[in-house]
Amino acid sequence: MAPPRARKGNTPPMSNATSTLSVAEDRARRLQEAGQAWSERLAQDPANGQLTFSTTGEGIGSVASTIKAGKHSFQVDEPAPLAGDDIAASPVEYALGALASCQIVVYRLYAQQLGIQVDDISITANGDLDVHGLFGANDAVRPGFSDVQLEVQITGPEALERYEELQRVVDERCPVLDIFKNPVPVQATVTVTSAN
Repeated sequence: MAPPRARKGNTPPMSNATSTLSVAEDRARRLQEAGQAWSERLAQDPANGQLTFSTTGEGIGSVASTIKAGKHSFQVDEPAPLAGDDIAASPVEYALGALASCQIVVYRLYAQQLGIQVDDISITANGDLDVHGLFGANDAVRPGFSDVQLEVQITGPEALERYEELQRVVDERCPVLDIFKNPVPVQATVTVTSAN
């Protein structure tokens, strides 16, 4: 999970990796520096923990969009059966990707904090979606995922119990998993500009 891009100055400074460090050493150093910097910021003022993330989307093509998040941009589309040109992953695939990537970040973060060695990690996220809800064919069917499964593959030398402990902590602390598991209030406003 990256720091917000909308509010500059909220991100603790991080030093650049040197070519003499291994990936694992560099990761450990970065995680330790980030943890220390955030601990200091939060101790200084609890309000520093309040972050706002922002993205902007603009429609392109049939049903595709270009999404901007700070200095980054990416495209989102649908496959042909859903009126798309299949130029990019779909919104629900990005949602699953956000979940998998956030889990990886939080696994790395808490493995470092708990002293649990994680050499490699790979996560597959699968989501079941019934399009009856999307197309209004059955009001009893929700338009989003009815079920999501995470398959976490970890390589490391620790006992299974240590990785189970890590999983419990990650599942309690992962922001995107929290978004999936708990209702989040959403307010939407529509502004109409005349085409004339």
